[in-house]
Amino acid sequence: MKTIGITLGDQAGIGPEVVAAALDSGLLPDDCDYRVIGERVAVSAGKPTLESARAALDALEESVVLLSTGEIDAVVTAPVGKEGLHELGFHFPGQTEFYAERLACKSHAMCLTGKSLTVGLVTIHVALADVPTLITQDEIVRVGRLLADFCRQRGIKKPRVAVCGLNPHAGENGAFGEEDLKIIKPAVKELQAAAVNDDFTGPYPPDTIFRPAADGEYDAVLCMYHDQGLIPLKLLDFDNGVNVTLGLPMPRTSPDHGTAYDIAGTGKANASSMIHAIELAYEMIN
Repeated sequence: MKTIGITLGDQAGIGPEVVAAALDSGLLPDDCDYRVIGERVAVSAGKPTLESARAALDALEESVVLLSTGEIDAVVTAPVGKEGLHELGFHFPGQTEFYAERLACKSHAMCLTGKSLTVGLVTIHVALADVPTLITQDEIVRVGRLLADFCRQRGIKKPRVAVCGLNPHAGENGAFGEEDLKIIKPAVKELQAAAVNDDFTGPYPPDTIFRPAADGEYDAVLCMYHDQGLIPLKLLDFDNGVNVTLGLPMPRTSPDHGTAYDIAGTGKANASSMIHAIELAYEMIN
């Protein structure tokens, strides 16, 4: 029987609540074992401390060991507080990059998927001002292929991937920036030329592509930066969205929300995203 490990995240947040609610929901597959990772610490709800950050970090490190030794087949991570982790020397922008380095993954990407949308991100946790300098043809092609692979892993035989432009109107032939014309369009052509079981099209204007994608005309949207993909996904799929790290040797998923310190301990936390994150991890290992 497969085993899915689940971290509690920063225990001052809603992580412990949504993990407990998910495990008690009766909605998870019953032909799988679930293992909560990490020691419980004494914290006040909504008040993160270095102790709660250290417990979250220790759980992440333990999960890597368990994945590497085969004691768990996938990991689902509850949200962490990056400020506390950084005080402890955690030098990664987020959990995505942590798992990529610890599991020696040479090619990874962040993807979020929900009932309405699936989006892959070419750049992740970087300043918006840096995005144009980080978008390259090679990166778009690399992440595009990972996104198509993920769609196939979920049973889509010929993924239809829409590639999003960077600038308004996808640059309008260079009128609003040249990245779409000189970088993104050649990347789409390269993806099309190499495609056997993929259907890549674009670049499309960022303000119009998500509606047809949500209506089912595309299986995924390849986005150029973090908020370009996450704003529409969280608008449509906030309660069922799941963060998944593409390219890892073992699945890692996470709910699409943060620690929510402001509602921790109030009983308002919704476990739907955690449930979907566990379900997706189950789907990926089976």
